[in-house]
Amino acid sequence: MATAPRPRTTTRDPEELGRRLAVWLDGRLPGAVITGVRVPGSNGMSSETLLFDIEHPDTPLRSCALRLAADPHAYTVFPTYDMPRQHRVMDLVARHTDVPVPRVQWLEEDPAPLGAPFFVMARAEGRVPPDVMPYTYEGNWLHAATDAERAVLQEESLAVLARLHEQFPAKEAEFLLPPGTGSPLRRHVDAQRAYYAWVVRDLAPSPLLERAFDRLEELWPADEGEPVLTWGDARIGNIVYEPDGFRPVAVLDWEMAGYAPREVDLGWTVYLHRFFQDLTVGFGQPGLPDFLRREDLERRYAELTGHTPRDMEFHTLYAALRHGIVMLRIAYRQAYFGEVEIPAAAEDVDGLILHHAALAAMVQGTYW
Repeated sequence: MATAPRPRTTTRDPEELGRRLAVWLDGRLPGAVITGVRVPGSNGMSSETLLFDIEHPDTPLRSCALRLAADPHAYTVFPTYDMPRQHRVMDLVARHTDVPVPRVQWLEEDPAPLGAPFFVMARAEGRVPPDVMPYTYEGNWLHAATDAERAVLQEESLAVLARLHEQFPAKEAEFLLPPGTGSPLRRHVDAQRAYYAWVVRDLAPSPLLERAFDRLEELWPADEGEPVLTWGDARIGNIVYEPDGFRPVAVLDWEMAGYAPREVDLGWTVYLHRFFQDLTVGFGQPGLPDFLRREDLERRYAELTGHTPRDMEFHTLYAALRHGIVMLRIAYRQAYFGEVEIPAAAEDVDGLILHHAALAAMVQGTYW
């Protein structure tokens, strides 16, 4: 969690992965030598990342990042990990937009070499706003930046989102539409309902998350808007910025990409910052109250795209709900590894959701 030592996410040994990776690469690039194998400090809570270098005169990549489907023995965050889908999304974004997405190279769908499917892409050098402890806390490069520098980062990051939505041909994203019936937004929400059902299968449900789903129906947009390619995990913690600057050099983590109204991404951007900001205030620090404010992002997005964001109460609630499902799953994973205990009383399950107070306020209509 953001306020505690980083939860365990894997049972894999990076050194063993490096040895197996070297065997696999020799079949693709005979004589290649892998060096500098390491796990990034910001490795995510879901899929895993391994960094390494390749020494070979004919290698198409020298500085590499490997994206590996989650460890099936580590109580995975999501029920499935479609690495070909992620690889395809990143390749299409690179082809159709000027969004700085890392160049993808090899895709391995056979789980035998490393225990799960993976792909290799170019590694971007730079710095990432930290999640643990969050960038809203004191003691990191973004918090220490000036207001003007953070304003540059905010502007450039929002411009990435705007360009993705404007430049990518929507029809090319239709393969991301979840199965089922109804509009893209309806299918997106239905997929989240199915995910929630999977998370609480054989476990106590969350009354708060179920109330949030009910509230979504009450707030459902009269006009959902045209769908676009949505990044999915649209937040600054998934962007690599210049080593000494504040402009994006790589946009990462496309496993939640979808085909939905653009406000799905914008709501996620707004709320994920508020998640960290609320945590920071709760621990007695001011955080960054003037950074990534909802009203500023909505206004500037409209200026950049000509599309005025609408139904943002729905979309920020939806973001908080989606994040709540993930947080509940992560809490259950912590229990699996013996890091926390599941409450005995079903009514206390909501307390496992780190932002339960904010989500409850959104359901009640008192948050904003």
